[in-house]
Amino acid sequence: MRRSICSSLVLVALAACATTSSKPAHFQSSVMSAGESWRGVYFHPVFGYLHLVEQNGMVEGRWQRADQSAWGQLRGRVDGNTLRFQWHEHKVGLVGPSAEARGQGEFQYAIGGSGVVELNGVYGLNDDVVGGDWNCVKQQRMNPDVKSIKGEGGLAGRWE
Repeated sequence: MRRSICSSLVLVALAACATTSSKPAHFQSSVMSAGESWRGVYFHPVFGYLHLVEQNGMVEGRWQRADQSAWGQLRGRVDGNTLRFQWHEHKVGLVGPSAEARGQGEFQYAIGGSGVVELNGVYGLNDDVVGGDWNCVKQQRMNPDVKSIKGEGGLAGRWE
């Protein structure tokens, strides 16, 4: 009897750990406002300028951190005003397993009270969607140029 209770407790503990290892999607999708587009350059004080281009419901982007310590790529699918993406970031000057981070995230396209376009975002490491905030402001009169973000150790063909 005691052994059965202990076994049951271990199974309950394992199930609880398994269900909390990956966090669910963060944003609810809604219709994108007429005349708005994901295409653009967005700024975050740490992640720097994020260049996004959209084609056929898919968005690709690149960024280089403001301190030039890392650069990254993201790719994802648009659902109205929500972008769900996978990302990879490469740390400049490093090699080996710690040179690259990857994960998932979401952006929600929003027009702020003063008419400024914002990306309200979250990102997580590996299989988690949520872990940190990634909120950006769309830059006026800047055209995206994903090819301007160059780095060593290209990520082509490494998307899952």
